[in-house]
Amino acid sequence: MQWFKKDVSAPKDIWDEPIEGPIGDLQAANKIREICRSAASSAEKISGAADRSKIKSEIERYERAAKAAMQIAMKISDGLLRDTAVRQILELCLQANHTTTARTLFRAIQSKSISDDVLKQHPSLGTA
Repeated sequence: MQWFKKDVSAPKDIWDEPIEGPIGDLQAANKIREICRSAASSAEKISGAADRSKIKSEIERYERAAKAAMQIAMKISDGLLRDTAVRQILELCLQANHTTTARTLFRAIQSKSISDDVLKQHPSLGTA
C-alpha cells in the first residue's frame, strides 16, 4: 500500500534550493551568510576527521555549499559587499582546513580594510 509510505528523502540544504529570479546584492550576501552558517558543521567535521573516507557525505556537502556560495558571490556588484561575502566563504574554507582555497579567496578581496582584518585573524594567509 502506498498510502503509508513516507517520503524519506534527505532534507534539502539551503544551497540546493533554486534561486527564484534575480536577487539583489543584499539578498545574495544574506544567502551566502546562511549557506556558510549551515555548512559550518560539515567543515568542522572535515577538519577534525582522521579518516576522510568515513565522512564522504560531509565532504560533498561542504563542497556543494562552498561552490554555491562562490557562484552567488561572483554576481554581487557592490565591491565591499562582495568582499564581505568572500570573507565569509574564506572563513568556511579555513574551518575545513582548505587553506589553498582560502588563500585564493583572500587574494580576491579588494578592500584594504577587510584584507587587513583577515590578516590580523589569520596571518598565515599573507605568506604564500
